[in-house]
Amino acid sequence: MKSVRVVEILRELEAVPSPSGLTGEIVALLERRLKAQGFRPRVTNKGALLLAEHPKPYAVVAGHIDTLGAMVSRVESDGTLRVAMIGGYPLPSFEGEYVSVRTAAGKTLRGTFLFDNPAAHVNKDVGKTERTLDNMHVRLDAETSSSKETGKLAVGVGDYVCFDPRFEVTDTGFVKSRFLDDKAGSAAMLEVIERLAPKLKDLPVAFFFSNYEEVGHGAPAGFPPSAREVLVVDMGVIGKSVAGKETAVSICAKDSSGPQDYELRCRLAGLAKKKRIPFVVDVFPYYSSDAAMALQAGLDLRPGIIGPGVSASHGVERTHLKGLKATADLLEAYIRDLPSWNRTIGK
Repeated sequence: MKSVRVVEILRELEAVPSPSGLTGEIVALLERRLKAQGFRPRVTNKGALLLAEHPKPYAVVAGHIDTLGAMVSRVESDGTLRVAMIGGYPLPSFEGEYVSVRTAAGKTLRGTFLFDNPAAHVNKDVGKTERTLDNMHVRLDAETSSSKETGKLAVGVGDYVCFDPRFEVTDTGFVKSRFLDDKAGSAAMLEVIERLAPKLKDLPVAFFFSNYEEVGHGAPAGFPPSAREVLVVDMGVIGKSVAGKETAVSICAKDSSGPQDYELRCRLAGLAKKKRIPFVVDVFPYYSSDAAMALQAGLDLRPGIIGPGVSASHGVERTHLKGLKATADLLEAYIRDLPSWNRTIGK
């Protein structure tokens, strides 16, 4: 493999829990990284991060650093915790996952997300019952058996529940982790920023890391007013009846919000062919992104979406180094091509 830099960046991002609404720590990490490279990032009022070295960027490259998660909604009489979802995900995929509960008092407690009465030796229907938020709970790793005892631990309603990512890189090039949506895309963005560091002031591009994408309002504001395109770097879809694969970058033609910009999509495919970057053009049936959020907010932008193919999205996800590299390579080619394309605007 030619490049593993993107994987090391991804490992660093995955180590920082960042469910929607609890993204200050990872935004601060990005801010430190970029400032150490001599850049001048800016945190928006809403808590997203914008890097715009060019005075009038024509394009915004957007990824999101928020993830799925949960929030304590009730402390039960037996001391366990009911939760509300942050984002949407299949509960069976998260059953049995280890978690960290972040309290408002600044403490972190460990626990496990479980089905109620989960022991097969006492519950003959444990494998048959549908999982819902009403029959799942967080079991804290603390000696508590009542709401009063849990209260003494400073755990309460509104505290965040962060699922462990379980990041792993195999010797066959696969990258397995929760939250590759969209820390994989964000890692590709950061690698490309490093690659282009000496030239960024001359390239008409800005980078936007949004912090509320998983809950539907990640990028309706905060873009430079000069922007005319938004290229979202998110995950590519893998599954039955779609074309995506882990070893390639997906170029989205249409998601559930509607078609992406046709000229931009063709431009991306042309660059991929020219640079011999493995890619697929695909339709994502149940998918929305920061591109849709920006357009729904009324921003006058041409939208596009690319990203590495991610298996088992919103579950126990997996991609491949080849897909990560293809995404970074296509993103770099797109940005390098912007000056020549920008000159044609208005002609």
